[in-house]
Amino acid sequence: MEVPVYLFTGFLESGKTNFINDTFQHDFFEKGSKTLLIVCEEGVEEYDDEFLKEKNVTKVVVEDEDDFNGDLLKFLNAKYKPTQVVVEYNGMWSMDQILDTPIPKNWVLVQIIATINYQTFDSYLANMRSVIMEQVKYAQLVVFNRCEESAPEKGYSRTIKALNRRAQIVYERMDGSSIPVDEASMLPYDRNQNELEIIDEDFGIWYMDAMENPGAYEGKTVTFVGMVVKPEELDKDAFIPGRFAMTCCEDDMAFVGFMCKSENASEFHNKDWVKVTAVMKEEFVKEYEGNGPVLYAKSIEKVAPPKETVVYF
Repeated sequence: MEVPVYLFTGFLESGKTNFINDTFQHDFFEKGSKTLLIVCEEGVEEYDDEFLKEKNVTKVVVEDEDDFNGDLLKFLNAKYKPTQVVVEYNGMWSMDQILDTPIPKNWVLVQIIATINYQTFDSYLANMRSVIMEQVKYAQLVVFNRCEESAPEKGYSRTIKALNRRAQIVYERMDGSSIPVDEASMLPYDRNQNELEIIDEDFGIWYMDAMENPGAYEGKTVTFVGMVVKPEELDKDAFIPGRFAMTCCEDDMAFVGFMCKSENASEFHNKDWVKVTAVMKEEFVKEYEGNGPVLYAKSIEKVAPPKETVVYF
């Protein structure tokens, strides 16, 4: 029998314990199932032993990072024979430590959930950006809690999506209720217009939204400035205009751009800066490993590099 494993990440006081307690209220954690709760970080919020007993949850505390290893998990599996496992991971421990740790053969990591305290996120982003972004890099669900009503307008979704575009992002008020998010309304340009001019500062926002919602740009004409990249495997009538983007730190610099097709593509070379006006279409592209935006150029002209060439998410 396969044993599902749910991994919760986030800094101390990010709301992991409260979220896990709420999770234990769900039907699939009803009495009768055997849940193993591995706690790697104990904060101000504590688990109620009586509540855990009622839910048939066994709590095991792991205080040292080196103790979290395959031998320990094998031992816990044999001793408690759980039907599901919940891990409250330490926010200061390396994600590689847990993702590289061998787990029992019947355990299956089914979901990674990252919790973030909205009230402290700016501070962590400014001072510990690489650490906090590592925690959301692999998450299927990112939960901002203790939010103000205007929280979605801060642009944190774009920060997360830049590193992990598959993540579902949820904003919760102080009482735990969800705040509706209208991503289109937070864009710095009107996506409903048929002709869009993307200024340098908005390139990253446009890139993320177009990759996430390619159908929303179907048939629209867009104008922007980007650097030419021409991988050898591309057809001679194609190139990729884009920008280098920094998501986490300088070591995480990556080039982001769109497939662009033009009969004049051969006139431009790697690292040329160009102003492109093109019609956007949603098509299957093997480089995207699925559907995504494809640009059909109407005009291309060489230009000087912009003052700021790097995109910051």
